[in-house]
Amino acid sequence: MSPKIVCIIQARMGSTRLPGKVLKEIKGKPMIQYTLENLVHSKYIDQIVLATSVLDQDDAIEEFATEFGINLFRGSEEDVLSRYYHAAKEYDADIIVRVTGDCPLIDYQITDKVIETFLDNPKADFVANNLKRTFPRGVDTTVFKFSALEEAYKNADKQPEREHVVPYIQTTHRDKFNIMSYEAEGEFRRPDIRITVDEKDDFKLIKEIITRIEDEPINLEQVIDLLNQNPKLLKINEHVEQKKTNLSVNEEIE
Repeated sequence: MSPKIVCIIQARMGSTRLPGKVLKEIKGKPMIQYTLENLVHSKYIDQIVLATSVLDQDDAIEEFATEFGINLFRGSEEDVLSRYYHAAKEYDADIIVRVTGDCPLIDYQITDKVIETFLDNPKADFVANNLKRTFPRGVDTTVFKFSALEEAYKNADKQPEREHVVPYIQTTHRDKFNIMSYEAEGEFRRPDIRITVDEKDDFKLIKEIITRIEDEPINLEQVIDLLNQNPKLLKINEHVEQKKTNLSVNEEIE
Protein backbone atom coordinates (compact mmCIF):
# COMPACT_ATOMS: atom_id res chain seq x y z
CA MET A 1 0.00 0.00 0.00
CA SER A 2 1.36 3.41 -0.95
CA PRO A 3 2.08 5.91 1.83
CA LYS A 4 -0.61 8.45 2.64
CA ILE A 5 0.48 11.99 1.80
CA VAL A 6 -1.24 14.70 3.84
CA CYS A 7 -0.76 18.41 3.27
CA ILE A 8 -1.12 20.31 6.54
CA ILE A 9 -1.61 24.05 6.20
CA GLN A 10 -1.11 26.06 9.36
CA ALA A 11 -3.38 29.10 9.62
CA ARG A 12 -4.55 31.39 12.40
CA MET A 13 -6.27 34.72 12.81
CA GLY A 14 -3.84 36.11 15.37
CA SER A 15 -1.01 37.32 13.16
CA THR A 16 0.86 40.09 14.99
CA ARG A 17 1.62 42.14 11.89
CA LEU A 18 -1.59 41.63 9.91
CA PRO A 19 -4.39 40.17 12.08
CA GLY A 20 -6.96 38.06 10.26
CA LYS A 21 -4.87 37.96 7.09
CA VAL A 22 -5.80 34.41 6.04
CA LEU A 23 -9.46 35.36 5.69
CA LYS A 24 -8.91 38.80 4.14
CA GLU A 25 -10.75 38.81 0.83
CA ILE A 26 -9.38 39.23 -2.67
CA LYS A 27 -11.92 39.29 -5.51
CA GLY A 28 -14.58 38.07 -3.09
CA LYS A 29 -12.62 35.06 -1.79
CA PRO A 30 -10.70 34.60 1.48
CA MET A 31 -6.95 34.56 0.87
CA ILE A 32 -6.58 31.01 2.24
CA GLN A 33 -9.03 29.78 -0.39
CA TYR A 34 -6.50 30.55 -3.13
CA THR A 35 -3.96 28.35 -1.37
CA LEU A 36 -6.43 25.48 -1.10
CA GLU A 37 -7.76 25.79 -4.65
CA ASN A 38 -4.22 25.57 -6.01
CA LEU A 39 -3.06 22.62 -3.92
CA VAL A 40 -6.17 20.56 -4.67
CA HIS A 41 -4.68 20.03 -8.16
CA SER A 42 -1.65 18.17 -6.76
CA LYS A 43 -1.30 14.68 -8.20
CA TYR A 44 0.35 13.38 -5.02
CA ILE A 45 -1.52 14.91 -2.06
CA ASP A 46 -4.17 12.53 -0.72
CA GLN A 47 -5.68 14.90 1.83
CA ILE A 48 -5.48 18.57 2.78
CA VAL A 49 -5.93 19.65 6.40
CA LEU A 50 -6.21 23.16 7.83
CA ALA A 51 -4.50 23.22 11.23
CA THR A 52 -5.52 26.12 13.43
CA SER A 53 -5.60 26.85 17.15
CA VAL A 54 -8.24 26.28 19.82
CA LEU A 55 -8.50 30.01 20.51
CA ASP A 56 -11.93 31.61 20.11
CA GLN A 57 -10.61 33.97 17.45
CA ASP A 58 -9.89 30.96 15.23
CA ASP A 59 -13.53 29.87 15.26
CA ALA A 60 -13.73 31.89 12.04
CA ILE A 61 -11.29 29.48 10.39
CA GLU A 62 -13.39 26.53 11.53
CA GLU A 63 -16.47 28.21 10.05
CA PHE A 64 -14.63 28.68 6.75
CA ALA A 65 -13.48 25.05 6.74
CA THR A 66 -17.00 23.82 7.46
CA GLU A 67 -18.51 26.00 4.73
CA PHE A 68 -16.05 24.81 2.10
CA GLY A 69 -15.78 21.18 3.23
CA ILE A 70 -12.14 21.36 4.29
CA ASN A 71 -10.60 18.95 6.80
CA LEU A 72 -9.79 20.79 10.04
CA PHE A 73 -7.66 20.19 13.10
CA ARG A 74 -7.49 22.49 16.12
CA GLY A 75 -4.61 22.39 18.56
CA SER A 76 -2.13 24.50 20.50
CA GLU A 77 -1.77 28.13 19.44
CA GLU A 78 1.87 28.51 20.48
CA ASP A 79 3.14 24.92 20.25
CA VAL A 80 2.64 24.57 16.50
CA LEU A 81 4.85 21.47 16.44
CA SER A 82 2.34 19.78 18.73
CA ARG A 83 -0.53 20.98 16.54
CA TYR A 84 1.15 19.57 13.46
CA TYR A 85 2.00 16.26 15.09
CA HIS A 86 -1.51 15.62 16.37
CA ALA A 87 -3.05 16.71 13.07
CA ALA A 88 -0.78 14.30 11.19
CA LYS A 89 -1.65 11.52 13.62
CA GLU A 90 -5.39 12.16 13.45
CA TYR A 91 -5.36 11.99 9.64
CA ASP A 92 -3.00 8.97 9.51
CA ALA A 93 -0.27 10.75 7.57
CA ASP A 94 2.80 8.79 6.50
CA ILE A 95 4.26 11.76 4.67
CA ILE A 96 3.54 15.38 5.56
CA VAL A 97 3.58 18.27 3.11
CA ARG A 98 3.91 21.54 5.00
CA VAL A 99 2.58 24.78 3.57
CA THR A 100 1.67 27.94 5.47
CA GLY A 101 -1.64 29.74 5.13
CA ASP A 102 -0.05 33.05 4.16
CA CYS A 103 1.01 31.80 0.71
CA PRO A 104 -2.00 32.35 -1.59
CA LEU A 105 0.20 32.00 -4.69
CA ILE A 106 1.61 28.59 -3.77
CA ASP A 107 2.07 26.64 -7.03
CA TYR A 108 0.96 23.00 -6.87
CA GLN A 109 3.35 22.14 -9.72
CA ILE A 110 6.32 23.25 -7.62
CA THR A 111 4.92 21.54 -4.54
CA ASP A 112 4.62 18.35 -6.61
CA LYS A 113 8.26 18.65 -7.69
CA VAL A 114 9.32 18.77 -4.03
CA ILE A 115 7.13 15.73 -3.30
CA GLU A 116 8.60 13.92 -6.32
CA THR A 117 12.12 14.58 -5.05
CA PHE A 118 11.12 13.11 -1.69
CA LEU A 119 9.49 10.03 -3.25
CA ASP A 120 12.42 9.45 -5.61
CA ASN A 121 14.83 9.34 -2.67
CA PRO A 122 13.57 6.66 -0.24
CA LYS A 123 16.30 7.43 2.29
CA ALA A 124 15.26 11.07 2.56
CA ASP A 125 13.62 12.19 5.80
CA PHE A 126 13.03 15.79 4.76
CA VAL A 127 13.03 17.70 1.46
CA ALA A 128 12.48 21.45 1.18
CA ASN A 129 12.68 24.15 -1.47
CA ASN A 130 13.67 26.89 0.98
CA LEU A 131 16.79 25.52 2.67
CA LYS A 132 18.61 27.82 0.29
CA ARG A 133 16.57 30.76 -0.94
CA THR A 134 16.33 30.25 -4.73
CA PHE A 135 12.55 30.32 -5.28
CA PRO A 136 10.44 33.40 -4.61
CA ARG A 137 9.34 33.53 -0.99
CA GLY A 138 5.74 32.35 -1.02
CA VAL A 139 5.94 28.98 -2.77
CA ASP A 140 7.77 27.33 0.14
CA THR A 141 7.11 23.62 0.56
CA THR A 142 8.61 21.11 2.96
CA VAL A 143 7.98 17.37 2.80
CA PHE A 144 8.94 15.01 5.60
CA LYS A 145 8.30 11.61 7.11
CA PHE A 146 5.89 11.24 9.99
CA SER A 147 8.70 9.51 11.89
CA ALA A 148 10.82 12.68 11.65
CA LEU A 149 7.92 14.81 12.88
CA GLU A 150 7.31 12.39 15.74
CA GLU A 151 10.95 12.50 16.83
CA ALA A 152 10.85 16.31 16.80
CA TYR A 153 7.58 16.36 18.75
CA LYS A 154 8.94 14.05 21.44
CA ASN A 155 12.36 15.67 21.82
CA ALA A 156 12.20 19.36 20.88
CA ASP A 157 12.74 21.43 24.02
CA LYS A 158 13.51 24.94 22.73
CA GLN A 159 10.68 27.44 22.23
CA PRO A 160 11.49 28.14 18.54
CA GLU A 161 11.56 24.39 17.87
CA ARG A 162 8.03 24.10 19.23
CA GLU A 163 6.69 27.25 17.60
CA HIS A 164 7.91 26.80 14.02
CA VAL A 165 7.55 23.01 13.37
CA VAL A 166 10.69 22.23 11.38
CA PRO A 167 13.70 23.88 13.12
CA TYR A 168 14.41 20.73 15.18
CA ILE A 169 14.72 18.73 11.96
CA GLN A 170 16.31 21.17 9.54
CA THR A 171 18.48 23.21 11.89
CA THR A 172 19.27 22.27 15.47
CA HIS A 173 19.37 18.48 14.97
CA ARG A 174 19.87 18.19 11.23
CA ASP A 175 22.68 15.65 11.73
CA LYS A 176 20.01 13.13 12.82
CA PHE A 177 18.12 13.34 9.51
CA ASN A 178 18.69 12.82 5.81
CA ILE A 179 17.87 16.28 4.47
CA MET A 180 17.68 17.25 0.80
CA SER A 181 17.27 20.59 -0.90
CA TYR A 182 15.21 21.23 -4.03
CA GLU A 183 16.38 24.39 -5.79
CA ALA A 184 14.88 26.59 -8.47
CA GLU A 185 16.19 26.63 -11.99
CA GLY A 186 15.91 29.03 -14.91
CA GLU A 187 13.20 31.69 -14.70
CA PHE A 188 12.00 30.36 -11.33
CA ARG A 189 15.30 31.29 -9.68
CA ARG A 190 14.03 34.57 -8.28
CA PRO A 191 14.88 34.89 -4.57
CA ASP A 192 14.24 38.64 -4.88
CA ILE A 193 10.49 38.13 -5.22
CA ARG A 194 8.31 38.14 -2.11
CA ILE A 195 4.78 36.77 -2.58
CA THR A 196 3.97 35.72 0.97
CA VAL A 197 1.78 37.83 3.26
CA ASP A 198 3.05 39.16 6.59
CA GLU A 199 2.24 42.85 6.34
CA LYS A 200 -0.32 45.08 4.63
CA ASP A 201 2.01 45.88 1.72
CA ASP A 202 2.51 42.15 1.09
CA PHE A 203 -1.27 41.84 0.87
CA LYS A 204 -1.41 44.85 -1.44
CA LEU A 205 1.02 43.17 -3.87
CA ILE A 206 -0.83 39.84 -3.76
CA LYS A 207 -4.11 41.65 -4.47
CA GLU A 208 -2.52 43.39 -7.47
CA ILE A 209 -1.23 40.08 -8.84
CA ILE A 210 -4.48 38.15 -8.38
CA THR A 211 -6.52 41.03 -9.83
CA ARG A 212 -4.33 41.23 -12.93
CA ILE A 213 -4.08 37.49 -13.65
CA GLU A 214 -7.50 36.10 -14.50
CA ASP A 215 -6.58 32.41 -14.72
CA GLU A 216 -7.16 30.10 -11.77
CA PRO A 217 -5.19 28.51 -10.35
CA ILE A 218 -2.40 31.01 -10.89
CA ASN A 219 1.03 29.47 -11.44
CA LEU A 220 4.45 30.89 -10.65
CA GLU A 221 5.37 31.32 -14.32
CA GLN A 222 2.43 33.70 -14.75
CA VAL A 223 3.41 35.63 -11.61
CA ILE A 224 7.02 36.04 -12.70
CA ASP A 225 5.95 37.10 -16.21
CA LEU A 226 3.63 39.74 -14.72
CA LEU A 227 6.33 41.07 -12.41
CA ASN A 228 8.89 41.13 -15.23
CA GLN A 229 6.47 43.21 -17.29
CA ASN A 230 5.60 45.44 -14.31
CA PRO A 231 8.79 45.69 -12.20
CA LYS A 232 7.38 48.61 -10.21
CA LEU A 233 5.03 46.16 -8.48
CA LEU A 234 8.02 44.66 -6.67
CA LYS A 235 8.58 47.97 -4.93
CA ILE A 236 5.25 47.65 -3.09
CA ASN A 237 6.68 45.28 -0.47
CA GLU A 238 10.43 45.39 -1.05
CA HIS A 239 10.92 46.95 2.40
CA VAL A 240 9.26 44.08 4.29
CA GLU A 241 11.70 41.93 6.23
CA GLN A 242 11.15 38.28 7.12
CA LYS A 243 10.85 37.64 10.85
CA LYS A 244 13.60 35.62 12.52
CA THR A 245 13.39 32.82 15.03
CA ASN A 246 15.35 32.98 18.27
CA LEU A 247 17.69 30.18 17.27
CA SER A 248 21.41 30.84 17.32
CA VAL A 249 21.57 30.24 13.57
CA ASN A 250 19.20 33.21 13.11
CA GLU A 251 16.90 31.10 11.01
CA GLU A 252 14.10 32.92 9.22
CA ILE A 253 10.51 32.00 9.99
CA GLU A 254 8.70 30.34 7.10
